[in-house]
Amino acid sequence: MPSNKLNRINEDIRLSLSRLLGEVKDPRIHQGLVTVTRTETTSDLKYCKVYVSVMGLENEKDFIRGLKSASGWLRRELGQRVKLRNVPELSFVMDKSIEYGAHISSLLNELHVSSDESEEESDE
Repeated sequence: MPSNKLNRINEDIRLSLSRLLGEVKDPRIHQGLVTVTRTETTSDLKYCKVYVSVMGLENEKDFIRGLKSASGWLRRELGQRVKLRNVPELSFVMDKSIEYGAHISSLLNELHVSSDESEEESDE
């Protein structure tokens, strides 16, 4: 279980990266609404998994390639914004939880509409 210090570091990294992703000039990254959902840093601060979700993603492979090519710049900027002894090496993972949640929400809304229609038919 991560300590409070590691949780604070993860949150600082998440906030900084979400701001930095808006500043990246690579057009492959700007395919939709990009959200950094969470980060997981190892206890020795050598590696960090960054979970990224994108609404309106056109091409996932190009997006990941863009993130990998910008990871050096992101790591350098992260080192300037978050004061750490070791700036972790970043690896990016696609997180589809927001997209999945939107899909489930739309399915539930369809169920709600169809149940309202059946109640109106039964009242007649």
